[in-house]
Amino acid sequence: MKKNIISLAIVSLLASNAVVAASYQAGDFVIRGGITMVDPNSDKATVNVPALGGDTPLSVSVEDNTQIGLNFVYFFDSNWAIEVLAATPFTHDVKIHDPQGISEGLFGANVDGVTLAEVSQLPPTVSALYYFDTGSNFMPYVGAGINYTIFFDEEFKSTPESLGFNDLELDGSFGFSVQIGADYQLNEKWHVNVSARYIDIATEANFKIGDEITGSADVDVDPMVYSLMLGYKF
Repeated sequence: MKKNIISLAIVSLLASNAVVAASYQAGDFVIRGGITMVDPNSDKATVNVPALGGDTPLSVSVEDNTQIGLNFVYFFDSNWAIEVLAATPFTHDVKIHDPQGISEGLFGANVDGVTLAEVSQLPPTVSALYYFDTGSNFMPYVGAGINYTIFFDEEFKSTPESLGFNDLELDGSFGFSVQIGADYQLNEKWHVNVSARYIDIATEANFKIGDEITGSADVDVDPMVYSLMLGYKF
């Protein structure tokens, strides 16, 4: 029995060493795929309508969305790498808030809590990563980078459209990104990756009410982005 335990310990040690020996080296290329959730800042953005005197009691917020996430990592050595984050387009509901009920007098209906619009976006991000030497199959890292978010397919929902909302457009956004993450090596080629990153995203949303009235909102999206992925090393 003792001999079997010792043999099992030796096999486990060899397997562990095999994983450690397979840690990243210069020239390694990693592809990951999995799920990514974009969770925007919950702060509400004030709606500005010049025809109503500027800032109004109305505000908007952006809801979270989960999509298929991808990233690509190239290693310069065992510690330093560059990562490109990609994904299928994220589509977010934009809700309007009217705590004072002024929309009843403006539009003939209370729009508090109504889904105002739907907006799609892609947040490609390029980051420099630093992996810590742990001597194990658990490999944590930190990263920082640059993001450019593209907004498209901005559409008001049918109810706001019936009240005169139209011509919604969101500006693109440049910003920084910081993250923490970790790879857990399953074998020489495969690993599980988890990460959490903050992305600085700010945009101006412009729209019309009817043909003449214009409005805008400066929206600080500033999401946390969470990913769970399976990776393969080439």
